[in-house]
Amino acid sequence: MKRRHFSLCLFALLPPLLLVGLFQLLKSRTDLMARWVSGFMAPVEQFWGRLWSHLPFSVAEVLTALFLAGCVVWLVRAMVLLVRRRELAPFLRRLLALVAVWLWLWAGVCWLWNAAYYAPSFAQRSGLETAPYSVEKLASVTGEFAREAARLSTRVARDGEGRFAEELRDCFDRAVNVYDNLSREFPFLSMESVRAKPLICSRLQSVLGFTGVYLPFTGEANVNIDAPACLVPATIAHEMSHQRMVALEDEANFVGIAACATCDDEVFQYSGYLMGLIHLSNALYAVSPDSWYQISGQWFTPELSRDWEDNNAYWRSLSSPVEEVAEGVYDHFLKGNDQELGIRSYGACVDLLVAYFG
Repeated sequence: MKRRHFSLCLFALLPPLLLVGLFQLLKSRTDLMARWVSGFMAPVEQFWGRLWSHLPFSVAEVLTALFLAGCVVWLVRAMVLLVRRRELAPFLRRLLALVAVWLWLWAGVCWLWNAAYYAPSFAQRSGLETAPYSVEKLASVTGEFAREAARLSTRVARDGEGRFAEELRDCFDRAVNVYDNLSREFPFLSMESVRAKPLICSRLQSVLGFTGVYLPFTGEANVNIDAPACLVPATIAHEMSHQRMVALEDEANFVGIAACATCDDEVFQYSGYLMGLIHLSNALYAVSPDSWYQISGQWFTPELSRDWEDNNAYWRSLSSPVEEVAEGVYDHFLKGNDQELGIRSYGACVDLLVAYFG
């Protein structure tokens, strides 16, 4: 009986190991990955997204919580049985079963998300070429974003203290139209948009240093609503880009910003220009602080300055070793999928912004 249990556990390990091995063997075949993503992965995940859109909460968040809780209970029970019975075999069986579950999960991640890292990127599909540019060019695009953000900063709702006060629930509802204009320019981004989901555990996301998450197993765009509200609309657009199989984080940032900037909703326009301005300013300040101070002095309105400072203060207050560990784990995940810049790829969207808006 015991040997049969071990045989079953070992047999359960074999299929996911084979699936992961097959993925590693085939991932360099760009043509094959492209057909897989467009022919199976995207339609399946977009169907799931439409299916779960009828529920007001994030199914991904619920499933993640239940899965992690189940793993903890399973492991604790295994350790309790080990202490009580003083038998190693039942503990090892339970441990192997848990390893098998995690291997199946990783196999799913490989074939339902990581495959998109090896298919043609947004830049390749769109033909948007990036090339070296001067500091003056970077300053020019940064100034354009600052000018637009300043103009729009006075056209969004604000509270008595001048803070961004748009109703986020309305933003989630209106976000289904944010890709209408950009999809006409890049038809491969077209899909039946579904409402993004606010996360209940948004504060935990902030502690970990993330503003949103896309889970391929449910096809939902999940957004941290504890983060500064002025950037939530742009974050919604970012996560919705992942539903359109824009996998690379630098490209998802660019696509989300471009979708907001080109849409017909001034709230999303402002949020997109503000997010773009943050990326561009970080790049410009690193090479020419004087140029950045000149731009900020010329264009920053009191409203824009308030949102800028609120965002900086929020993330400063949550800086901790926990965030550094979480970022390190995600950095290794990206590099493990041949994204050489790792988490720094979030800053590489500046090249796309300069190419598109310059």
